[in-house]
Amino acid sequence: MERFVARRVLSILPVVWGMATLVWVVMFVLPGDPARVILGPTADPQLIDEVRREWGLDLPRSHQYLFYLGRLGRLHLFRSYIQGRPVLDIVLEGAWPSAVLAVTAIGLALILGVAAGLAAARRPHGALDRVLLTLSLGGLAVPVFWLGLVLRMVFASWLQWLPVSSYTPGGAPAARLLGLAWLPLPHLPHLVLPAVTLSAFSAGYFARIVRAALLEALGEDFIRTARAKGLSPGRVLRRHALAHALLPLATVAGVQLATLMGGAIATEIIYAWPGLGSILLLAIQNRDLPVVSGCVIFLTLVFVVVNLVVDLGYAWLDPRVRSPS
Repeated sequence: MERFVARRVLSILPVVWGMATLVWVVMFVLPGDPARVILGPTADPQLIDEVRREWGLDLPRSHQYLFYLGRLGRLHLFRSYIQGRPVLDIVLEGAWPSAVLAVTAIGLALILGVAAGLAAARRPHGALDRVLLTLSLGGLAVPVFWLGLVLRMVFASWLQWLPVSSYTPGGAPAARLLGLAWLPLPHLPHLVLPAVTLSAFSAGYFARIVRAALLEALGEDFIRTARAKGLSPGRVLRRHALAHALLPLATVAGVQLATLMGGAIATEIIYAWPGLGSILLLAIQNRDLPVVSGCVIFLTLVFVVVNLVVDLGYAWLDPRVRSPS
């Protein structure tokens, strides 16, 4: 297991290095003066010289690259001259709300997806199976921004059951109950609509994966053995077949979680959620190059780390994965 972990950890280093190099090429190698892009064409020449020194642009090209990698290795993501703050502070400020929203949406999608997959696999091609497959297809096909606007209009504007925006600072009741009042968790009403909107696609995706994996498992020998022992169909499905279906689901759920961390721009904009998606979009609109590069590098790290954790969990659940090919 230790050798497998070491191989997986080493395998992510080229990905991170490649993304960091790509960001450096876009920022510093392509035609144009990065300092003028950051500060604008009418910036003070003295301030431009200061930015060039800070970013190492007064060094030879090879030294610029090493200077850039050295700063990244020390987690110095430069500074946003538009906001007047370090980029790392800006990125971390949006990372926590995005993580809360993504984890909640994935958790909700797993509950709905597994329940729908189990219900559909009990009687394949039956009426309930067709209804659930249609609903899962709807979750996959409906655009996130359209669903968000509809939910916002119905539950926030018309019925006024739920708040339409805001990420309430301070510990929510659940956090205080667990002794974690210092966590800036949102209150549940503020989280419902964004989480439901963001979970629709994943829930439909998970339902189809669970259904297909269950139907495949029901034809295996260990299922026939369980049936021969006199176990009820529901227990065979839940206790034996579902364990087989959770392996592919774990991989897909990890990828979806990493994707939602930075791919929830539409949802965050609709509900005024102060996450990484909103920060990245605002930085692109303002041509805030340091913040854009910092968000891209941070999201790359999140994606590879989450996938590393999923791979290690998969290997723990299925020892065959650890054996070298």
